[in-house]
Amino acid sequence: MGVTSPWNELCRDGIGEDIYSLAAEIYPICRSITGEGVRRTLDHLARHIDLCVREIPTGTQVFDWTVPREWNIRDAYIKNSAGERIVDVQACNLHVLGYSTPVHAKLHLDELRKHVFTLPDQPDLIPYRTSYYAERWGFCMTHNQLMSLPDDLYEVMIDSSLEEGSLTFGEYFHKGDSDEEFLLSAHICHPSLANDNCSGLALLTHLAKRLAGLKTRYSYRFLFAPGTIGAITWLAYNEPIVHRIRHGLVLSCVGDGGGPTYKKSRRSNADIDRAMMHVMRHAAPSPTVLEFSPYGYDERQYCSPGFNLPVGLFQRSQFGRFPEYHTSADNLDFIAPEHLASSYRMICAAIEIVERNCNPINLLPKCEPQLGRRGLYSAVGGDKDGPARSMALLWVLNLADGEHSLLDIAERADLPFRTISEAADILSESGLLTRAC
Repeated sequence: MGVTSPWNELCRDGIGEDIYSLAAEIYPICRSITGEGVRRTLDHLARHIDLCVREIPTGTQVFDWTVPREWNIRDAYIKNSAGERIVDVQACNLHVLGYSTPVHAKLHLDELRKHVFTLPDQPDLIPYRTSYYAERWGFCMTHNQLMSLPDDLYEVMIDSSLEEGSLTFGEYFHKGDSDEEFLLSAHICHPSLANDNCSGLALLTHLAKRLAGLKTRYSYRFLFAPGTIGAITWLAYNEPIVHRIRHGLVLSCVGDGGGPTYKKSRRSNADIDRAMMHVMRHAAPSPTVLEFSPYGYDERQYCSPGFNLPVGLFQRSQFGRFPEYHTSADNLDFIAPEHLASSYRMICAAIEIVERNCNPINLLPKCEPQLGRRGLYSAVGGDKDGPARSMALLWVLNLADGEHSLLDIAERADLPFRTISEAADILSESGLLTRAC
């Protein structure tokens, strides 16, 4: 009675290792909302998928925002009076305040402290801090290191530039049978943060790579853009086509062992909301579902009232709620192939739901059809999945009245969507059901 799903191809063995390898590859790159770090990262992703890269000039008006000047950094350090680099951006790119203006000066310790960011409650970790829209310079270090600095004359140097340039984002588009789209989005603006940046970029790249070989009902748009300003810019340039988006997910923090966590779209009851809640309930012992709020990642741009797109946020641990968040502890040891693979499989399961969901119709609705003589009951005992498959057949036949979707039936039966979908395939092949979408 088994049916092989074409979606198994998306989840073949080794996917977790593949995603982790790409995350490790892009982890060292110093990224921000603009600049060469973003371009270098997109170059790495483009080795796997056919990316279309766009450059939007500085000063471009995008709704109420303006594309900022492009920031690039070549070097940054703090030296003591002996000429030793006690803070070095080459060793950890979190050491510099993102978007720091250039500086080269000598400061006494009390003056230097005004430009240093630490985490007193996590004294051994380096924080990640930025100053995108207010010109300033600064460094980040562990609180213990700052407290241990002797009174001295320190040389500070940030070799950076803020100049007319552009904002860069990348897109991959997979054409389906329909012009209706599924949007998948990850931010590309953080430096060496493995979970909150690299994991989402790597997962979506490998999903796009494997999806390319499948025939799909929907078209799939993968967007790799800087947080906030990137999504706003993309929406401004694509406003005429956003009505095609029927489902959407923003991905972030998908490589750790927590969660999973799903934040609903502004609509609250969109198909993607139902699909993700269904998937997580059957994939994890204690998933977390959050109602929409206008704070978080780029889902808040896609869900702004002028667009109100059906886009939710998928994570493992919730952003801001795990101690490694936006610190040097969010490194390659914090993420793992098995967690990346688990996140990937949940996304694939949600895609399978929206691809295969339909309202089937029972062609013999008066009483139960005789399944035994059609060979639809397992003839061999001991199959642990046999009872669930048999119940799936009965549930589909009973609710296939044209008014219930396969997802409705899966939720009512409390069975995984794939079990219900495969039952519908079997019944359709036996002439008992039509499942035209």
